[in-house]
Parts: sequence; structure tokens; C-alpha cells
Amino acid sequence: MNSAAPRSARFTTHGFTLVEIMIVVVIIGLLAALAIPAFQRVRRRSQNSTAVNGLRVFSQVFETYATANGAWPANAGPGVVPVGITSADFKVSVWTAPTPIGGEWNWDRNVAGINAGVSISNFTCDDTQLAEIDAMIDDGDLTTGLFQKTQPNRVTYILDQ
Repeated sequence: MNSAAPRSARFTTHGFTLVEIMIVVVIIGLLAALAIPAFQRVRRRSQNSTAVNGLRVFSQVFETYATANGAWPANAGPGVVPVGITSADFKVSVWTAPTPIGGEWNWDRNVAGINAGVSISNFTCDDTQLAEIDAMIDDGDLTTGLFQKTQPNRVTYILDQ
């Protein structure tokens, strides 16, 4: 039994060539290059919305406290729940956890010329993202309105000036 088939026909392989693999890698790279910026935009919008929601919820808690007690709570440090505010008022775990834009939630009373406000101290985002948050709440200008950059490392949602 002598086979007359050429040697290359007897040893055929069923794998991919290097060129085919490289084409697939390039296509995956192009898809990733298109998807990553879109993912980052969505993530940033989510962070901004979550930060705005937190500011509004916490502001409502402090305004309710002031209405019920006739005065704002005393000043508290970053991540510290002010005296008189209880876990029945809001989720303490959210207040003590890092904010969506980095840093810590902070209740400010008579700080930086502001009588009362909810602040984010030591944030890690840039001023462009802060301006986006400001535009969602206020006027988009961090130097005016209800949402201001009161110190280099602090932004405040002003409740009483």
C-alpha cells in the first residue's frame, strides 16, 4: 500500500495562521478603543449623579433637623456624623464611606464664611468634573451659586450663607 499523496496533503493542520490571529487581535483592539471612552463617560455620569443625589439627600436631612430643632447641628469633621443626627435620619454607612468622587462627606457649620453646608472634603476628581456636578445642581460655576469650591480641597453645597 503505497500512498501517492504529497507529503503536505497528508499532514494538514486545522489551526489558525499567524496573520489570522493578528487580524483578530487588531479588531479586538479597535473595539476596545471605541468602548473604553464610552465606558468612562458613563462611569463619570454615574459618579456625578450619585454625588448630586447624596448632596440632596443629606441636605434634606440637615434642613429637616434645623426645622425640628430651630438650629443647625454643630460642625463635625470629615466622615463624622454630627451630634443629633441618627441612623434613623439617613444611612450612616453612606455618610462615613468615601464619596463617589473620592474624599469624605462633611457637615460644615460656620466654615469658610458659610453658615451651613454639606461638603465633600479631599475629593480626588478634577475641576472639570466638579463643574459638571455644579451644572447639574446650580450654575456650572464653582465660584458662585449654591455649589462652590470653598477651599482647594473642599466643595460645599450651601444651605445657609
